[in-house]
Amino acid sequence: MEKPIVIYTDHIINKTLCYNFAKGSNSLMCHINNFKEYDKTIATYGVLRGTLEKIKKVKNFYYMDHGYFNQSKRSFENNRTNIINLDGYFRIVFNNFIHNGMGEYPNDRFKKLNIKFLDQKKNGRHIILSEPSAAMKKVYDVPYWTENTINLIKKYSDRKIIVHNKFSKEPLKNLLNDAWAFVSLQSTAGFLAMLKGVPAYFTDKSLTYIGELQDLENPKINYNVFNNLAYGQWTLKEIESGEAWENISKNLF
Repeated sequence: MEKPIVIYTDHIINKTLCYNFAKGSNSLMCHINNFKEYDKTIATYGVLRGTLEKIKKVKNFYYMDHGYFNQSKRSFENNRTNIINLDGYFRIVFNNFIHNGMGEYPNDRFKKLNIKFLDQKKNGRHIILSEPSAAMKKVYDVPYWTENTINLIKKYSDRKIIVHNKFSKEPLKNLLNDAWAFVSLQSTAGFLAMLKGVPAYFTDKSLTYIGELQDLENPKINYNVFNNLAYGQWTLKEIESGEAWENISKNLF
């Protein structure tokens, strides 16, 4: 497996993740302003400050972002995301921005998270529509995602639709109490919904293995997805030590 050039920016979170990834994989680092070797594989964190433009120009890339379970603590206010600490898990994905959930991985890493999950709910009055951020709409080139997805949902269900995003006043955990389903582009909050017994559906084609909208009224949660995703996220310590790279380079998914 070709080791990537790790592209970093001046943003503290990006710089921290990139430094630890480069150390753990014994890869070279390059500031984003100096990178021009587009025939090389790269690794970076996030899609802001020029990283998305670099990702789009290379053939292969490793993408880092917040994990699926037990993420680092964040707060959302005034249209800004504030990172409280980096003690949580971070996902590392090859040639995509989120894992597809497929695989037959053991349950050891998921069990280590000490997460209790609920059985699938048998009722619910509304469908939560998780609106992607402006950055993700740009990444996936879906400026009218909310409107188009509402119309798509109405083809398969007549339940009430509640639009929610990370800046909404109503906490997601409250909405999940009476939710029938959770629909998003590619939000990791979908996996939180699944933990609460609410089936999740994604419009990103690479995630249709987890749930497709035409099955809205015949939902089913595949709990093996939890085990697979746990093998796609790592702590800073695991990234720095090389444990993450050793697993990723052998088990790309």
